Amino acid sequence: MADSNEWTGFLDKSVRLEGTLEFSGTFRVDAQIKGNIISSQTLMLGEGARVEGQIEGNHVVISGRFDGVIFAKGRVEIQAKGVVTGEIHTPCLIIEPGGIFDGHCHMLAASEAVKPLTIPIRAAQQSA
Repeated sequence: MADSNEWTGFLDKSVRLEGTLEFSGTFRVDAQIKGNIISSQTLMLGEGARVEGQIEGNHVVISGRFDGVIFAKGRVEIQAKGVVTGEIHTPCLIIEPGGIFDGHCHMLAASEAVKPLTIPIRAAQQSA
């Protein structure tokens, strides 16, 4: 399997695809896609991307337009020029100023690989 930092592909804005796109590694889309995108690592939708359908991935970064459902195990980032309409299922959602999200977000529990940080809180009386 490809390293998460390894670029494995790119679809330019002149490409139109209808169907299922599946890949590992980091992949950038500036194309028009209608269908499913399945990624084990990082998917980047560039400013030219127009995607309608479903995304299943780990880390999804959106600078273009997406309409549909996103299932992300890691996080979803909607960047300043990104527009998302639909549903997002993820443990972490980041929306930069200027980014637009119109829909429903379902926050999931983080994966077992990421353990939550527990910080004990001492009562104010104990320090007196």
